[in-house]
Amino acid sequence: MTSPISGISSALSGIQGLGAASGLAGTTPAAPSSGTDFASVLTGAVDELNSTQATADSLAAQAATGDLDDVHDYMIASAEARLATDTVVTLKNSAVAAFTEIMRMNV
Repeated sequence: MTSPISGISSALSGIQGLGAASGLAGTTPAAPSSGTDFASVLTGAVDELNSTQATADSLAAQAATGDLDDVHDYMIASAEARLATDTVVTLKNSAVAAFTEIMRMNV
């Protein structure tokens, strides 16, 4: 059985230093140590979301046909897919709002 938030945490694992907010005054941002860029992190997150949804769809088909022994597996996969989708949509909306705000700035 997998954790309902494993898809989300693995998708966001490419983002470094989210919790380290203290001591930022006078420092310059560090380059990512893993060598990945934003586009590859975003692509990985979408791929992980697709695989999470595919797993939930497969378990739903098994539950509908009666081939699934434990319905809890489907419920967990369904909740995981819903949470992952909500997280990706929220991040997308925040990114679009930030981009729109940047484009409104006077130069």
